Amino acid sequence: MSQQGETDRRQEDEWWRQLYGQPDPGGREPGDTLDDRYSSALTALGEEADGGGTVPAQAAPQDTAPPAASGGARYTGADPARAPGGRSGAGPDEDDAGPPDTLRLRRPAPPPATAPRPWQYQGPPHPQAAPRPASEPPGLPPGWAPAEPAPESPPSEAPPGPPAPAAPAVGSAPTVLPQPTLTEVAYVGDGPPTYDPEPTAWPAADPDGLDDLVPDTELDGARYGLLTVRTASVRGDSARYRGEPRRDAVLTARFGGGDDALLLIAVATGPRTSDTAHRAARDACTWMATAVGRSQARLSEDIRASRRGSLKSGLHRLTDRCYGRLRARGEDLGLDPADYSATLRCLLLPADPDCRIRLFFGVGDGGLYRIRGGEWQDLDPWRPDEHAETEDSPAVRFRFRASVARSGDTLLLCSGGLAGPLRGEPALAARLTQRWGAAGPPGLPAFLGDTQTRVKGYADDRTAVAVWDA
Repeated sequence: MSQQGETDRRQEDEWWRQLYGQPDPGGREPGDTLDDRYSSALTALGEEADGGGTVPAQAAPQDTAPPAASGGARYTGADPARAPGGRSGAGPDEDDAGPPDTLRLRRPAPPPATAPRPWQYQGPPHPQAAPRPASEPPGLPPGWAPAEPAPESPPSEAPPGPPAPAAPAVGSAPTVLPQPTLTEVAYVGDGPPTYDPEPTAWPAADPDGLDDLVPDTELDGARYGLLTVRTASVRGDSARYRGEPRRDAVLTARFGGGDDALLLIAVATGPRTSDTAHRAARDACTWMATAVGRSQARLSEDIRASRRGSLKSGLHRLTDRCYGRLRARGEDLGLDPADYSATLRCLLLPADPDCRIRLFFGVGDGGLYRIRGGEWQDLDPWRPDEHAETEDSPAVRFRFRASVARSGDTLLLCSGGLAGPLRGEPALAARLTQRWGAAGPPGLPAFLGDTQTRVKGYADDRTAVAVWDA
């Protein structure tokens, strides 16, 4: 080859004869040469043989420099940066290089960058948007538009909080909201008791007798016509500390419907020295409620007719049957009658708003109080000398009282654990008069807090039943 790039024709022919002089082992015809195949390939790609394009191939060995082929196409393997059609050299979209002295055919050019991919959502036609900065949050899908332009904010900025309250008008007093306070158990007297005011230990459980478990606290309430009822039963501080079950039991039940319905609230307390005190108290409430429920029609008729004598004798008979079942149950368990017994105090209230009669009956210690006109009244004063206990029946005499309620009255029935501090600490009665008198019925949490008002020296279970007449 000369310095001007010209080649000797004879050297070129001699080189091709040395390279392809032997017959093709595949049985090709003499006219089927490399130039023919090259021209055929260019024709298939839609290019002319003399179009000036070049096809890259691997460079020939260093000791042999192939001359340029005659004809239109030129072999320029010495310049790997050139590619057919003037494109750059081999890239990720081109075929891998084959064996030496072979041709690499160019793939069709990829579609323009602006053409949508088959897997892309094309959407409705819209003008090409300017490229979005990397820090700008993604916008709406194609074809969507915001209702109003929103001010831009940095992505790291916290979301805006609630709007600030409007400033009060000039000359008006600002509104003062009540501050939240922690719920604490109040006390009256010289100081709080030494026991912890909250539950400490649970009673031991028997895996075969889980039905005997008693919760630490029970809370209930209802409203019928002019009546609002609240009940609460709480384990005493001493039982909480020692891990003993609550000996008090309370049961609330409604028998019948409409104006003929009767409301029964029963409160019972088992003996202090018995391990089965909570069972006896629960049985006493259950069996008394069963007897009253079965006699609901007759009792409702007697209450409306104000038959005080019939009511007293009938309820006394039902109470005796209840205690008879308690004695029989104690014998079945091999216990003394005194170990399986309970004090029992009940309220029987008609749901009829035109009937204001309130019945109290029961056996044993406890309290019955009324708040009328801001005055605390003891309706069942306790006399220790009347506790006539016998061998067959450890219970005391039957108690009965029928009263007529007035609008604004508050009737309180309680167990002995609350009646004791009410008699021994006048400050407790004064506090409940203020809380439950003219203020009206409190909510259940507030009623529970009032019932738990502590007095030093009194640590028994407490059960309270309060009835407000509108």
